[in-house]
Amino acid sequence: MKVMIFGGTTEGREETAARLNAGDGVIACVTSEYARLLLPAGARAIARAMDEEEICAIMKGEAPDEVVDATHPFAVRVSENIRRAAARAGLRVRRIARANSANSAWTSDAEWVDSPEEAARALARTQGNILLTTGSHTLCVYARALPLERVYARVLPASNVLRLCEELKLPPGHVIAMQGPFPPALNGALYDALGIRVLLSKDSGEQGGVRDKVLPALERDIHVVMIRMPKEEAECAEKA
Repeated sequence: MKVMIFGGTTEGREETAARLNAGDGVIACVTSEYARLLLPAGARAIARAMDEEEICAIMKGEAPDEVVDATHPFAVRVSENIRRAAARAGLRVRRIARANSANSAWTSDAEWVDSPEEAARALARTQGNILLTTGSHTLCVYARALPLERVYARVLPASNVLRLCEELKLPPGHVIAMQGPFPPALNGALYDALGIRVLLSKDSGEQGGVRDKVLPALERDIHVVMIRMPKEEAECAEKA
């Protein structure tokens, strides 16, 4: 069987490894060369961002027996492009969705928001050092809204991401280039070392390491601002 798997997530890598072990032919679609390096050996890889037209063309050319969408829960537009492209190519898509943290014990201790813009406004009302753990795609939103001397960003250790941090004029000592997720002890040590008083995270579920970020923060009386998982993803996870 030939399967096309979209996503540089943990679930995407696990699905790729499982299908390779089952003897399937795998085409793994990720958005960067860095994500390609994290894939299991033996998978064919397409490493670039693609719009609906490009995805459809590849699907028609490869004619996979199965399409799996294992992209990040916040990559709503990408998932929509995959669905539309697959429909045009006459293929069905299986979505690997993450559950959100709505039922976690700590949810009432966080401040919940719906967008990066709302998060930036919430952060502006706080005091002390802020650790952003929401990636580089929306970093400009926070760089525009907050004093940069308060902002620390944990981002992927990729050259294009580091260039972006430099362009946004983040101080070099405020850029933590690390590939997560991380255990609670490491997160706590980082909060202590940087004097963090406010943590920003996306609710990317247990697989995304949210609990392991939040609990050490709450133990240190760090204010947690959490961006809700997109409604479409949460509903998809409930149906799975």
